[in-house]
Amino acid sequence: MNQDRKNAVFTGVLFIVDDITSIIGLALYTHLLNDPDFLLKGSGYGNQVILGAFFELVAACLMVGTAIMLFPYLRRHSESIAIGYVCFRLFEAVLVVIGTLSLLSLVTLSQKVASGMVLDMPYLKASDTLFRSVHSWTFILGPNYMLGINTMLYSYSLYKTKLIPRPLATLGLTGAAFIFITALLEMFGVFPQLSVWGAILAIPVFAYEMSLAVWLIVKGFNLYVIATDN
Repeated sequence: MNQDRKNAVFTGVLFIVDDITSIIGLALYTHLLNDPDFLLKGSGYGNQVILGAFFELVAACLMVGTAIMLFPYLRRHSESIAIGYVCFRLFEAVLVVIGTLSLLSLVTLSQKVASGMVLDMPYLKASDTLFRSVHSWTFILGPNYMLGINTMLYSYSLYKTKLIPRPLATLGLTGAAFIFITALLEMFGVFPQLSVWGAILAIPVFAYEMSLAVWLIVKGFNLYVIATDN
């Protein structure tokens, strides 16, 4: 197995594990975060939320990993787009980390409440609203808004270079448009985050990432394009 083949397999694995860890993290804490009384009883679920945050942080690292692995191949079409993809992907990861920190801050605050150290209700309500708002906005701007931009950039380059089948790259461009639109609709309050419509509009980009990952693992990059480019 040559280096390009190994890189393709590794990149595919990163995409799959990234999506899996994101889903696990979300499943562990979302229903607790949506509880309006989380600060009063959240300390009892602190370890569960922290575990969810851990999976989110792992996912953020894997996001950067996919960008690093794809960069040498994307630059064959345009170095500017390749650099832009890495930068925006890094920005997406940073937003996820900020959102995760706000989540962990809620856990700390709930522990302070449970211990009786914080009893000022106006302060609690303001802090609760602040941390929840930061988490909500970062996860709209990161995994939705920035994901749309990132997916559009690397899918366009893969389409132009023919490193993967063009129908697959086209699915990526379509998924990017849908998830970007989802972010805009959530930003303007057309429907809430984690809604049925949001889930439906996210299906194309999820299907693309999984299909791309499987293709890279099974088939790899188009080695003929790589060979002729060299």
